[in-house]
Amino acid sequence: MTTKTKPSQFNADLLPAWKSLRDALIAVVAENNGGLGFPMWASLVDRDGFVRAVAYSGNDRGDQWPGSRMISAQKAYTANAFSLPNFSISTANLYTATQPGGILYGLQHSNPIDVSNAYVGDPAGFGTLNDSLVGHRIGGINVFGGGLALYHEKGLIGAVGVSGDTSVSDHIIAWRLRQKLGLGAVPAGVSPTGDDNMVLDISNGKSASGWGHPATSEAATEIVQRLPTKSSRSA
Repeated sequence: MTTKTKPSQFNADLLPAWKSLRDALIAVVAENNGGLGFPMWASLVDRDGFVRAVAYSGNDRGDQWPGSRMISAQKAYTANAFSLPNFSISTANLYTATQPGGILYGLQHSNPIDVSNAYVGDPAGFGTLNDSLVGHRIGGINVFGGGLALYHEKGLIGAVGVSGDTSVSDHIIAWRLRQKLGLGAVPAGVSPTGDDNMVLDISNGKSASGWGHPATSEAATEIVQRLPTKSSRSA
């Protein structure tokens, strides 16, 4: 039997509400994101890693890959867990660093999923206000695109994770979602633009920077390179 833990109040009231997350996700998924054009899952966690909202962009929970619901929560947990108030690391930035020989090799095994919380609940509530992940800290580490820390004018307040398309398109959708929510004023990061954007510098299996992520399509690469590097923080 699982017990729901009271979510943290560490700036948790600054996170978007479920409806704001869903509306923004639907709008972003409708754009050209360089991928398969599939419906998506999105999850929000607060600064202490508790899930605060889960939403999907399709008409029904079955319109998205079922496995991507959990992956979206893992991505949010990861981006929050390894970002700081003055330095952000996206899940996309972790790909090369966690491979054998990378400076963070083994990180992907460091925070296993709490299965007693992750796989419970009525599926009819998945992606709604009553999603069974809400209020739980499920953990899990994910090291490909789609997880980004969220920055309010008061600082780092948690993270968003999205899943359901190719890994590069997941990153693009997460980035545009964060911008739409007004929470993308990243203070610093490992990318050449000084933020947590995806670094597409892998050639012959090696990343020049050590923070690289594999490319998928030319269209997605072009979109990544055009993503805005600044946004105003939410008031």
